[in-house]
Amino acid sequence: MDFGSFLAYKVEELPFVFVVLLIGFTIHEFAHAFFANKFGDNTPRSMGRLTLNPRSHIDWLGMIFFLVIGIGWAKPVLVNRANFKSPRIMGIIVSFVGPLSNLILGFISLLVFYALLQYQVLDGMSFGVQSAVKLFFQLMITQNIFLFILNLIPFPPLDGYRILEDLLPRPWAEKLRSYQQWLFFAVLLMFFIPPIRAVTIDPIFSLQGPIFAFFNAIALQFFDSSIIRM
Repeated sequence: MDFGSFLAYKVEELPFVFVVLLIGFTIHEFAHAFFANKFGDNTPRSMGRLTLNPRSHIDWLGMIFFLVIGIGWAKPVLVNRANFKSPRIMGIIVSFVGPLSNLILGFISLLVFYALLQYQVLDGMSFGVQSAVKLFFQLMITQNIFLFILNLIPFPPLDGYRILEDLLPRPWAEKLRSYQQWLFFAVLLMFFIPPIRAVTIDPIFSLQGPIFAFFNAIALQFFDSSIIRM
């Protein structure tokens, strides 16, 4: 039996995916906590979430799910919007900065990777080390773009749902909350039933390609394209 065939990633990629998710989840949740604190809500600080220590942000069951099936979660940062001067606007910002931090992290990873190639930092290293470094950065780029898209899907418990709640008129938001449990089950169906996934989630995740192409076009304004080898 090929155990690796049942996993979302190749077995040899799992340690790299683990480190990438450790970084991506930590930055994402810290961004939520940082902006909530800046806007006047000390709930994240009081719960020890205003930190870059991964142990404060990682849900180990969620991490295992991500490694096994490709979808998982971190510990959500609890926020009391009533402490914000402008609860709806600031709530949207706090929700959005988590996914945005992953997008920025993916772009920075692309720039660092291209810099390593252009300045031949990897050339004196063994083939194994070069391969490991390239795989790490490839995953840092692709997985953080994936996390950006995933978390903006407007279904609970994702950040996109919280943004939608704050955007909708209050009566509509209250009505939406009454269906929250069913919306969560709808997410499960979309992710795990292939025919439904093919016409719902997959088209959304296909945006990874255009986002990477956009980042790549910007990065190549600063680096020599002839030496860039992904």
